[in-house]
Amino acid sequence: MTGTSLDAVDMAILETDGETIEAFGPAGERKLSDPTRQVVLRATQAAKALPRDVADPEVFGEAAALIAQEHFDAADAFLAANKLAWSDIDLIGMHGQTVFHERPKDGVVGRTIQLGDAHWLAGRTGVPVVYDFRTADVAAGGEGAPLVPVYHRALAERSGLAPPLAILNLGGVANITLLFEGGEMLAFDTGPANGMVDLLVQKRGAGRYDAGGRYASVGRVDEGVLKALLSHPFFEARPPKSLDRFDFPLDPVEPLHLEDAAATLVAFTAEGVKRAFDYAPEPPREVIACGGGRHNPEIMKALRARLPCPVRTAEDVGWRGDAIEAEAFAYLAARAWNGLPITFPTTTAAPRPMTGGRIARP
Repeated sequence: MTGTSLDAVDMAILETDGETIEAFGPAGERKLSDPTRQVVLRATQAAKALPRDVADPEVFGEAAALIAQEHFDAADAFLAANKLAWSDIDLIGMHGQTVFHERPKDGVVGRTIQLGDAHWLAGRTGVPVVYDFRTADVAAGGEGAPLVPVYHRALAERSGLAPPLAILNLGGVANITLLFEGGEMLAFDTGPANGMVDLLVQKRGAGRYDAGGRYASVGRVDEGVLKALLSHPFFEARPPKSLDRFDFPLDPVEPLHLEDAAATLVAFTAEGVKRAFDYAPEPPREVIACGGGRHNPEIMKALRARLPCPVRTAEDVGWRGDAIEAEAFAYLAARAWNGLPITFPTTTAAPRPMTGGRIARP
């Protein structure tokens, strides 16, 4: 899994049939190289300007090849470090790098673009690769995101965590999975998480992200700007609903000093999550926070101040918080391989429970 932060290739091994989790293998990460990151950024800019029904720009192919090579190099070293070989692996799930995501609107289906050369990876490793997890759902009128809820459910069941329960993923975008009795789920994106703060810090030349909440911790929330951010029509839409990390421009925080802008965006993240609870048929007993945003103490502080129930981290319940999305795509690959659904009417607004993903064979 590579996220929209363009930070690293996250890797995890599961033993699973796509229904139950039999065992957890090792997990790890390897930072993306700067040349690959720069090409992916160019591909992202090209994707944002790409009209429908136009041939893919050349940079997509360049990025797809580099992403596949990065995945192979990362996983090859990871397997060796854990005294494993490619022959020990039955199946690879490769999410690919998201460079564009557009939710359906006014009866027009959405668009979603993930890059990565799965056929090259299958040939290089000798292992089948499941990829392109989102396209079938989007083509059927679904949101194409979030995809991880069915894994959240399996993980909660394996850990003996009783519903009602909320699992919150804080990546570039925040998404929540609400779990209820009988395995019922409601899942959707709640708003930005790390993405806007990352873009803010990068734009101001202050680093790649707000490490440790350094800037937000000494800033003050501008309530007027926060109100303007929350007036976005996304918050009026009923779930399921999804976002691209670029759906919210930084314009409202431009007049603010860096520290105040960061603090305001942290409050925006927490308020988006708070509003998600309005759609819960019954309030969750607790929230479990996963994803990179849980490492930002200011985001966690804001969530605990605004949410109506306790907030714990993935590690508090014995999960590997940095590996959950990689684990999820191992799990989803197994489900796709076995023809099991990966998206549902209550997670992506798919018209029915749908399997997804394509398979590249060696």
